[in-house]
Amino acid sequence: MKFENLAEQVNKMFMTVAERAYEIFEGNGRAFGHDVEDWFKAEMELLHPVHVEITQSGEELEVKAEVPGFNEKEIEVSVEPRRLTITGKRENNRKEKKGQTVYQESCSDQILRIVALPSAVDADKVTATLKNGTLQMTMPKAATGKTIEIKPKAA
Repeated sequence: MKFENLAEQVNKMFMTVAERAYEIFEGNGRAFGHDVEDWFKAEMELLHPVHVEITQSGEELEVKAEVPGFNEKEIEVSVEPRRLTITGKRENNRKEKKGQTVYQESCSDQILRIVALPSAVDADKVTATLKNGTLQMTMPKAATGKTIEIKPKAA
């Protein structure tokens, strides 16, 4: 994913969350002092949480991200040397049911997760697989330069 597309997508999501947070503020009678609560409530309504686990070995990082209900066509992964971005949007296939709904829970159809990586990685060599709602990535660490001690000689 190109930076312009990512920045545009993040900005669009930010504006959507901001609009929803304002709707919550309005719905609560414009009661001040609950800005953060309103913002988090809006995020919970609009964004599906992505739980991430990162393990590190000598040569690589292993990343597991939970993305249940999303398929490989609905997820985009962007890797920079020190940052991982996972975005996704799935189609809403909810059907109207006859009768009165007594109770319903729903999960958001969008994800956005940006993770700072603990080590620089070689983005060109990252591999990713999606299986049973888990996105697994192997990220080889970037080669680091060696520190060499140089002793100056008199001219």
